Amino acid sequence: MAIMDENTRDQVLEAMKDMDGSVFVQVFTSKDGCQLCNDTIAIVDELAGLSDKIEADHFDIDDPGELAKKYGVDKVPAIVVHKGTRESHEYQGIRFFGIPAGYEFTSLLDSILTTSSGTPTVSDEAMEYLKTLEKDIHIQVFVTPTCPYCPKAVILGHHLAMVSERITSDMVEASEFQELSQKYNVMGVPRTIINDKHHQEGAAPERMIMDLIKKAAQE
Repeated sequence: MAIMDENTRDQVLEAMKDMDGSVFVQVFTSKDGCQLCNDTIAIVDELAGLSDKIEADHFDIDDPGELAKKYGVDKVPAIVVHKGTRESHEYQGIRFFGIPAGYEFTSLLDSILTTSSGTPTVSDEAMEYLKTLEKDIHIQVFVTPTCPYCPKAVILGHHLAMVSERITSDMVEASEFQELSQKYNVMGVPRTIINDKHHQEGAAPERMIMDLIKKAAQE
């Protein structure tokens, strides 16, 4: 059964028509108690089926090996986006924890398209600073699928991650990971957490998130 309706599919095809570079998407799932894993696979597979520039593979988080550990995947469903092909790819620091449904479908599509183009939308000032980062930065953006403001925050985090290999940026679906939401006192979304300490409510502009990154980098 198709996830996208005909209108959405046509819009996605239009957005994908100028894709340049290849994108490899990994989906991590589990056989135990993961209600939305199959739906997450279906979303990614349907997107991959619309372009020969996109490849997708599925992995069980509990399978032997170091793949999930390599990319810091500790919960499912999870999506990791790479630049390149299945045979040769480069990690972009982009992860999704939870199903990218509702408004968050936009975030997943943007990550694929921007990874393909290699041109994240980041100011020159931010780009210059991020290329000199000497400390690892972990961005977590808590969202819900019904939040129209959340994709802006997720997309900003992911674009910043594309600029610097020091940055990892996650979309975290708040209702799927309630213990994590409680840990970070998520009362509303989007809520951005940086290095487990600094936080920002709402879809904040780049300069506000950069201020928090700079604080975290100096600690």
